[in-house]
Amino acid sequence: MHTKKGMKTFFSKITFLIPAVLLMMVFFIWPIILTIYYSFTNLALTGAAATNLEFVGLDNYRRMLSDSSVKISIITTLIFLIGSVVGQTLLGFVIALLMKGKNKIFRRIVGPIILAGWVMPEMVAAICAYTFFTDKGTLNAILAVVGIGKITWLFSHPLMTVILANIWHGTAFSMMVYQSALDNVPGDIEESSKMDGAGKLQNVFYIVIPVIKETIMTNTMLITLSTLGTFGMVYAMTGTTVQTLPIFMYLRAFKNYELGYGTAISMIILVIGIVFGILYVLVQGKKTEGTR
Repeated sequence: MHTKKGMKTFFSKITFLIPAVLLMMVFFIWPIILTIYYSFTNLALTGAAATNLEFVGLDNYRRMLSDSSVKISIITTLIFLIGSVVGQTLLGFVIALLMKGKNKIFRRIVGPIILAGWVMPEMVAAICAYTFFTDKGTLNAILAVVGIGKITWLFSHPLMTVILANIWHGTAFSMMVYQSALDNVPGDIEESSKMDGAGKLQNVFYIVIPVIKETIMTNTMLITLSTLGTFGMVYAMTGTTVQTLPIFMYLRAFKNYELGYGTAISMIILVIGIVFGILYVLVQGKKTEGTR
């Protein structure tokens, strides 16, 4: 009897999960399965392959290994990823730290100004960044005041430019995450460290950062995954000059009409995301074991 009641309770609980599971299957799991399958085919938008889909095995992946453009795109993506993640994490933390303890009026004024870049749609933010870095843009106007000549940022330094633009666009998210974490740092610990003679930097490195280290890890992971798939910002500002993996995948799939090869390239993005996800889980697992 108890077993029957337990089974009924179990099924009554999972019944409410069925709609969510079905939605996950339709909109998430099934598209991933199809993408993996198409990466092993000659799927195309035009030509004979468009009407004659064939399973080509590892041909697309062999082609990637011999394609120097793929290697350049991977390196470009990693530079863009590391630069954006480090920049957003550090700048967001510094801004949150500077705002901690300030009065509400100051936070209400500065907070929305920083949030303005984050709440903008990606394409709108890209246009704003483009006008800032263009030859006749705001940055060159500021540099001209101090006697520095015009710099063609988008032509001479396109990768650095989109990294800076992406840092500006995403820093507000890190700031909000760290603001919440810093507000929960026990004040008595900080006061004790000050009484023991610790300076501001020592207090940050030895008190604040260890207390919010889990938040730092989580925020870093979220930024990594969101930055990995960035397309609009890069494409709107530089076109195809900066070929990160999403841009390179787009060119092969929708410009060269090689959807099979394009989906194979997308698998690299998926693998990079999985690798970072596994590293995050492993690091978090070790930290959890260390605190027990």
